[in-house]
Order: sequence, then structure tokens, then C-alpha cells
Amino acid sequence: MKTQIRICMVGAGRVGKNHSRAISQHIAGGRIVAVVESVAQVRDETAREFGIENQFETLEAALQKVDFDAVVITTPTPTHLPISALAAENKKHIFLEKPMALNLHECDAIMQVTQQNSVLLQLGFMRRFDPEFVEAAKRIAGGEIGQPMMIKTNTHGPGLPPPWARDLRTSNGMLAEVNSHDWDTARWFMGSNLERVYTEVANFKGAANNIDTPNFYDNVLVNIKFESGGLGLISGVCPCGYGYDARVEIIGEKGIMQIGELQGQSIVVCTNRDQGLISPIFRTWPERFEWAYINELAHFVECIQNQTTPRATGMDGRWAVAGVLAGTKSFLEQRPVNLKEITGE
Repeated sequence: MKTQIRICMVGAGRVGKNHSRAISQHIAGGRIVAVVESVAQVRDETAREFGIENQFETLEAALQKVDFDAVVITTPTPTHLPISALAAENKKHIFLEKPMALNLHECDAIMQVTQQNSVLLQLGFMRRFDPEFVEAAKRIAGGEIGQPMMIKTNTHGPGLPPPWARDLRTSNGMLAEVNSHDWDTARWFMGSNLERVYTEVANFKGAANNIDTPNFYDNVLVNIKFESGGLGLISGVCPCGYGYDARVEIIGEKGIMQIGELQGQSIVVCTNRDQGLISPIFRTWPERFEWAYINELAHFVECIQNQTTPRATGMDGRWAVAGVLAGTKSFLEQRPVNLKEITGE
């Protein structure tokens, strides 16, 4: 019988609760033994909800009091490097939520410290574990639609990100906090790294939401040129109001593939002829990608048990950050940006 992996949750907010639920309810190979959260009320709520016995304000305190094998980090992006470094130096395997970091120097530092301490690093790109996305990747790799020529991917979210996440001074804005999955999905399905990007942004709802953050935007389009010659388009809207919308279209030399739809359930209701047909949509990201989150955390546990390399790596996280930085530079300077300007390679 494989050893049960003891996990310390670092972060107890929305994503931390989502991951705690997935582990406690669906992953027999993992057990949450501690939770770390700086906000006492949030920490206590999450500990009570999921029966977590040990709770701490800092990871340092948890390391002194509890034995565990791994951390699941869901804290704000600026904290990722110091928390990851502390965990790795104490020989704890790391599941790190996207975005990986604020810049490439921090990404490299995270990868270096995990390699030096021989611990696993998995990035939280859950679409790589969603059944529909996994099946699509297999069929693309099998040549069903031929060489991918163009990819269109969107993430439209119903609500505003928290203030720190929409401010370029404390994060890399919506391109990172909302659209990181699109950067990774586009590169994954195209099978090629990014070469050049051009970004346009717009602010339609900021005033109505009393937002005066510099360079705030709630709509974004990114045109991408890949090293393979392929083309890409990322669409981001947040808040969009109508629900949670994540879809992808891949056009290949022999055909087209579409992943996802607006309809959340195969149920249609009609109660009167004036209202017409009503079909539910996905309201939130935990609902849309429930099994993707479960599968990615199960994969993390299995990688530790089997000492195998995770499917979503630090380099995948680094490329997504590079795309975000290039996209941000593009709209700020109103010009196309070559990735070599960001990576220096």
C-alpha cells in the first residue's frame, strides 16, 4: 500500500478551500494535516469546514510543529517565491497555483531551489487535467485535425478579481490572474513556444465599480505568433456578468476542434412561450472545472508517491509568465513585443 501523503495547505481563501475540498473528499492518497493563513477568521473557517486539526499564521510555525510531506500554495502571487523557497529548503514537495510568480527571475529562483533540494514542483494549470482538454490534446497529438494553425482561447469571469490582483503594481493584472490558463492552453495545444504578441485592452466597467487603479482594464485581446508559425488569440473579460466561460477552438490543416460550451447542463426548460427556452450555464470556475481540480491534485499526490515528474512543470509556469509580461508591455507601449525582449534569449 502506498504511503499517504501529508499536506499543509498554505492559503485558505477561495482557491485554498476549493483545493481542500478536493483533497479531503476525493483523494484517498492525500491527507491535510495543517492549514496556514494570515487572516484568522478565514483560517478558522477553512479548518472547521474540512476538519483540519492544526492551523497556523505562518509556514514557519507549521514547519516547527507538524510533520508533513508537501505544501499546496494558493496565496497571492507576490508571496510565491518566499513560501516556495522555505518549503523546498525544508524538503517539502510543492503544488503552486498560477501565476507562478511576478517575473522570470522569481520563476527561475523557484525552479532552482526546488531542483537543489530534490523536491517536486507542480503548477496549478488544471486545464491540463480536465477530461475534455486531455482528450482534445490526445486527438491533436494523434493528428486528427492535422498541424494546428490557429488557436482561440478565452476566459471570461463573472466577478472582479480582488484589488491586489487587478493592480499592475502588486500583480500582473488580469492577463496573469484571469488568463494564465489561456497562455498555457494556447502553448500546450499549439505545441510551440510564443514568439511575438500584440495586446489591446479596454475599460468598460471600471467607473461603475468605483475602480481608479492605474492601467485597469476589464477587456483584453492578445494576438500571438508562435515559433511554429501558428497564430493565437486570447480573449479575457472580467467581470463579464453572464457566468463563467472558458472555451477553446483549434483550427488545424485538416479540420477544426472546439472544447467547451456555454451550456452548463444538458437540461432545457420552457415554462411559457414568452420567456422561451432556458438552459443553465456555468456560474463559477469551481463548477466548470471541478474534476480538473480533483485530477490535478490527485496527480500531484501520485507523483510524490511514485517519484515521477508532474505533468505541469515550472517551465510551463515560466512561459505563461513570459507571455503575461510581453502582453502587458505590448499594451503599455502600444506595440507588438517579441518574447526575446522578455526572456533575453
